[in-house]
Amino acid sequence: MDLPVMPPVKPMLAKSVAKIPPEMQYEAKWDGFRAIVFRDGDEIEVTSRTGKPLTRYFPELIASLKANLPARSVLDGEVVIARDGRLDFDALTERIHPAASRVKLLAEQTPASFVAFDLLALGDVSLLDTPLADRRAQLVMALAGARAPVHIAPATTDQEVARRWFEQYEGAGLDGVIAKPLDLLYRQNERLMYKIKHERTADVVIAGYRFHKSGPVVGSLLLGLYDAEGALQHVGVCAAFPMKRREELVTELEPLRMESAEGHPWAAWADESAHESARLPGATSRWTGKKDLSWVALRPERVAEVAYDHMENGARFRHTAQWRRWRPDRTPESCTYGQLEEPVGYDLSEVLGPRQAGDISP
Repeated sequence: MDLPVMPPVKPMLAKSVAKIPPEMQYEAKWDGFRAIVFRDGDEIEVTSRTGKPLTRYFPELIASLKANLPARSVLDGEVVIARDGRLDFDALTERIHPAASRVKLLAEQTPASFVAFDLLALGDVSLLDTPLADRRAQLVMALAGARAPVHIAPATTDQEVARRWFEQYEGAGLDGVIAKPLDLLYRQNERLMYKIKHERTADVVIAGYRFHKSGPVVGSLLLGLYDAEGALQHVGVCAAFPMKRREELVTELEPLRMESAEGHPWAAWADESAHESARLPGATSRWTGKKDLSWVALRPERVAEVAYDHMENGARFRHTAQWRRWRPDRTPESCTYGQLEEPVGYDLSEVLGPRQAGDISP
């Protein structure tokens, strides 16, 4: 492979802002695996945000990329999987499997797509120092004849359209909106774009915590919600605290600390089979590896308000929740799934289908 932009490439990143900024290019924020695709003739390489190879995990994409991408090109985009009209991140994570036979089976059962939103090189020319508006125009021309499962991400320069996309597209499993300055040059691993994500709040039960890697202070709080049968399900963690606050939390939670998990709703957490019928902390996976998953059990008596973007399969927080405040006015039993807001459904085919009003794609 001999391209003007060679792997590894660390993709340009975005920083969070509260509102959609004016006078920019706007795109949906895709909930998939960020991927840089390199094509040099018959050679295709797909790398992750961290530069790790993804090619072997998505064999069904290779032929499509060869059929749809220019012969010599480097593109930035997202590998996604759609199921029942919306993005399915769980199905995507299942694809990272060491067994080739499993990868082959899943490639047939849950085929992936590639959504391109930037062009980093074309032919013998690097576009890293080309303004975004020009890169977008060249991307649109380069993929003018592309067919599924290769797509051009819809984009608009109309802020009102972006606001509408922000509201509608969540129902298809998308994660918010990305705003990009029109004169933006491509700068690897720098946060020069802006992301506007959905945020909601929920009252959750604080049922345990893990120690921080630095020592005996709180690393993350374990969060629970009660299901319709009255069982406390583990729904995620809250972890972003200043060091002083981590120390304070140990003291605040000490009266609730249990000698062991015996008698706790999650007492069976160490039993691998128990995870099949309940959501418990400590589930091992190919992502956790040999990581220490032990935790300190707390009597589930305190309630806190946390912020989250959206739920994964309606069962857990997709990302780490953000601390807001204690809720002494709420009882643990009142913290149920029923309080969670569900986005209005929106078919993903409407996002990747025919051009919509305001879209600057062809």
